[in-house]
Amino acid sequence: MNQDLKRSADLADALEAALVTLNIAELERQHDELADELAQPDAWSDAEAASAKSQALAKLAQRITPWRELQTQLQEIQDLLDLQDDSLAEELEHQLGHAEARFADLHRELLFNGIYDDHDAVLSLHAGAGGVDAMDWTAMLLRMYLRWAEDKGFKTDIVDQSSGEEAGIKSVTLTIRGSYAYGRLRSEHGVHRLVRLSPFNADSLRQTSFALAEVMPVIDSPDEVTIDEKNLRVDVYRAGGHGGQSVNTTDSAVRITHIPTGIVVAIQNERSQLQNKATAMSILRAKLAQAQMEQHTETLAELRGPSKSAEWGSQIRNYVLHPYTLVKDARTKYEEHDAAGVLDGRLDGFMNAYLEAASQQQNS
Repeated sequence: MNQDLKRSADLADALEAALVTLNIAELERQHDELADELAQPDAWSDAEAASAKSQALAKLAQRITPWRELQTQLQEIQDLLDLQDDSLAEELEHQLGHAEARFADLHRELLFNGIYDDHDAVLSLHAGAGGVDAMDWTAMLLRMYLRWAEDKGFKTDIVDQSSGEEAGIKSVTLTIRGSYAYGRLRSEHGVHRLVRLSPFNADSLRQTSFALAEVMPVIDSPDEVTIDEKNLRVDVYRAGGHGGQSVNTTDSAVRITHIPTGIVVAIQNERSQLQNKATAMSILRAKLAQAQMEQHTETLAELRGPSKSAEWGSQIRNYVLHPYTLVKDARTKYEEHDAAGVLDGRLDGFMNAYLEAASQQQNS
């Protein structure tokens, strides 16, 4: 019983410190303020503004509620301890173990301290060096991230995709919406290298393939990243694809070029030109926000164009399937031998190691 008392006290102290770090009182103040605004009779007269407030309210609730629930659970454990009843030992052990595990999960969220970490994410995958194998590797990565998102209960939506002529995917862009989606996925930004026996080679020779993963925050509000229209070139063209019905019979595809940086976004999945343009602008804002963070610039005017290429020497992670199996991150040195499990979406170990390393670097 004394050991349980100490565990409970230590957990309560750690929770109190975490709530201070989280600044939960300020989060609750923002939550209550938004709730009051949305409760006003004319709150939905501006539907767009009200919808944004509603989403912000939901995100705040999503962040606050688990911590307060854990606090309540700890109080219930303390009430049981106060009874000093030895017959409750098994129940106390169960509840304490659950509370400690829950705290460990929640505590990782304190590592999500980047400016956009609480945003949803845009993930773009591009085949690099390696020909057909690289396109197949890109398709494997897409499956890996879709499995990961599904396991987390996140919502995914493919907004643009270009398939390879023989197999695989040349490029694909999707949105991933869920709790701290960008904060979790930013560990994946960079070049991914695969080593395996090629299924596209008659001699089954070992092949090295590369794919680039771009992870960007979804910028729902244009005010977060203001783009001068004078810096944009918008081209409209006939969408490619398989055709059928009315698709591809009009110039609905949209390509937007940010002239100062040379960043290009092309979208053709939607039937409507307006929808394609809106999606392209959203992704352009995401690309510019990510570039701004990478290049540590205060304004968009200081940005340089994209420079990262998917090729040898620039990889952030290596996936080896032959002659042995190993997935190893080149930055954190975290590794797992269950390559099949990783490719099935078990990525949390790599993501957590990256967050821990980034936090240590920030605090050093």
